[in-house]
Amino acid sequence: MNFQSFIKPNNRVIMGLVIAAATVTAGTTFYGISQFSPLAKNAEPLPAETPPPRKITALGRLEPVGEVIGLGVSQALDGDRLAKLLVKEGDRVKSGQLIAVLDAGDRLQSAVEEAKEKVKVAEANLARVKAGAKSGEIAAQTATISKLEAETQGNQTAQEATVDRLQAQWEGDRNSQAATINRIDAQWQGEKKAQEATISRIAAQWQGERTAQIAAINKLKAELNNAESEYLRHKQLAAEGAISQSVMDSKRLALETTRQQVKEAEANLRRINSTSKQQLAEAQANLDRINSTARQQLNEAEANLARTNSTAIQQLAEAEATLKRINESGSEQLKEARSTLDKIAEVRPVDLQAAQAEIDSAIAQLKRTQTELNQAYIRSPKAGKILKIHTRAGEKISDDGIADLGETEQMVVVAEVYQTDIGKIKLGQKAAVTSQAFSGELTGSVQEIGLKVSKQNVFSNQPGENLDSRVIEVKIHLNSEASKQVAGLTNLQVQVAIEN
Repeated sequence: MNFQSFIKPNNRVIMGLVIAAATVTAGTTFYGISQFSPLAKNAEPLPAETPPPRKITALGRLEPVGEVIGLGVSQALDGDRLAKLLVKEGDRVKSGQLIAVLDAGDRLQSAVEEAKEKVKVAEANLARVKAGAKSGEIAAQTATISKLEAETQGNQTAQEATVDRLQAQWEGDRNSQAATINRIDAQWQGEKKAQEATISRIAAQWQGERTAQIAAINKLKAELNNAESEYLRHKQLAAEGAISQSVMDSKRLALETTRQQVKEAEANLRRINSTSKQQLAEAQANLDRINSTARQQLNEAEANLARTNSTAIQQLAEAEATLKRINESGSEQLKEARSTLDKIAEVRPVDLQAAQAEIDSAIAQLKRTQTELNQAYIRSPKAGKILKIHTRAGEKISDDGIADLGETEQMVVVAEVYQTDIGKIKLGQKAAVTSQAFSGELTGSVQEIGLKVSKQNVFSNQPGENLDSRVIEVKIHLNSEASKQVAGLTNLQVQVAIEN
């Protein structure tokens, strides 16, 4: 924009005269010097002033190199409590250093020990399968099988008789109690249907009387509207002197009479509703009493049935458990003996495969529990400084995790450069960083230029500031001395000036 555009039209002539006078004065002076001063011819011209380089300014924030890392827990342990916190704010930690221990550590350690024992059991089973059976056991096992078969058969027959007796007794008691329940239920259903019929009758009667009364009210209201119209028409005629006052009085009386009839009809409707509601409430109360009594009787009968069933089931369970124990004991012993005979000739490959599968499954379970245990011990993923503690010992894991970690030995300024200036930014450019939080000026150089345009996040809070600016993040690495000076000021807002 031309400077003269800011000058009012009335002043342009004056400004032109001033400029012309200044030009004449300068020319005269130069001529006098050139004529009367011999030094003027030998004087060297003054060097032209080089304008200072324009700097690109932006707001930014301080953060450690590699950004701030939040130390949290795996999703499987989310919601657990922190048992131990082994660092404090400001501590420097090494990569892999133990930071915290979760409450789940002891439980998961027990799970690991249990998984190790299962591996040992599976390995022992595999060794037993590989060993096979001795040939000298054939005769002994054959005799044992015959003996066990005879004992098992005798015990089984006696116990089956006991089970049959208890089953028959239970069936009789259960049928008797079920008949009682059916009788109570049938009686309840009959009384309930009768009472529900009474309720329906009262409701139907109420509906009929209410409908008739509403119709009467509507008829009277129609008559009232007609009487009001007649009254208003005669009132106009009386005002005009077209009818006598007695006729006017009769119309007023007819209006008041009709209005009173409407009120009486509405009062009758309320009385009908009130009486019917009371009758329905009493009938419903009787139905509720019938239901309550019947339910109580049914509950008692069902409780007796449940008690009968429970007692019989317990007795049968004990008898069947005894029978099962007899069968299992004999069957297991027979199975073991026959299994030994089957294994005398050779060890079957399928048995080896099954035993090996058990070992593989136990090892997989051990690895899984070991992984879960490792997750209960929170370690630093890299070297750095603890910037902020979010969760203390005894607390549930915060939504922000346990702590924030950053490498503060190398601090970075994330400058938000306006999108219109980004084309002037180049890697390696020098930058000066200032803030009211520290004295002096920090120096650094541009190391990264972002590839994404975003909304501005850092503001100066000045009046009239554009809060919807589009910026690109430029990362400026501070030198080592400057990094030490601001190592404890992560997220500090700063002003950045980049040399263009």
